[in-house]
Amino acid sequence: MDGPNLSDRTVLVTGSARGVGRELLLATADCGARTAVHYHTSADAARDVAAAARKRGASEAMTVQADVTDPDSVHGLFAAVESELGEVDVLVNNVGDFAPSHWSALEFETWNRVLETNLNGTYLCSKRALPSMRESEYGRIVNVGYASSETGLVSPKNFPYFVAKKGVLMFTRMLAADTQDDDITVNAISPYVVENSDEFPDELPRGRPANFDDLIQPLYFFLDPASEYVSGENIEVDGGWLPERV
Repeated sequence: MDGPNLSDRTVLVTGSARGVGRELLLATADCGARTAVHYHTSADAARDVAAAARKRGASEAMTVQADVTDPDSVHGLFAAVESELGEVDVLVNNVGDFAPSHWSALEFETWNRVLETNLNGTYLCSKRALPSMRESEYGRIVNVGYASSETGLVSPKNFPYFVAKKGVLMFTRMLAADTQDDDITVNAISPYVVENSDEFPDELPRGRPANFDDLIQPLYFFLDPASEYVSGENIEVDGGWLPERV
């Protein structure tokens, strides 16, 4: 799959030691980007991803630890990347905990963690990335949402996740409006079930979950210089899923 030339860009993907974040980061490595592999607790996995990124074509690759729900930790995250790779040109907000239990069974700590990692983490990282993006008059922010969140999809099961992802999409649209004069684009990719998901429904659209390439394609579209007028958009990668119930 051919992607845009990112050889002069620094890319930070949050939560890129594993899963979707890993694959999105490696996709930017394929385009020659300088890549920052963020992790919270998975240090060994992050080092493996950085090594893979170098082999895949990243001009440079580093690992960096941070808790994206903590403002000081987020500042340290960006300071470390800026010191080693330069200002962040592309930010992919991928971190977001998932808690597939009935809302009343969730501990308050879990409830908060889901909201904070998905929504607060997106807010804190975007806020920290924007000053240098505005100054350079270039920036790409891509947030990871969830399919049908724009329609207000909710369920007693995993409720805080749905609330947080709705907030992420609202934040995406707001931030696109707030950066429209800065040559920055802010968009979202919203999958339904992905090949590495923890749970699979009995019926899947088109008979399969989304694979990683299905998510990389819209990422490449948003990062392509020819897409500079596309901002505030959300691409649902769901195979045509129309939920009547969750």
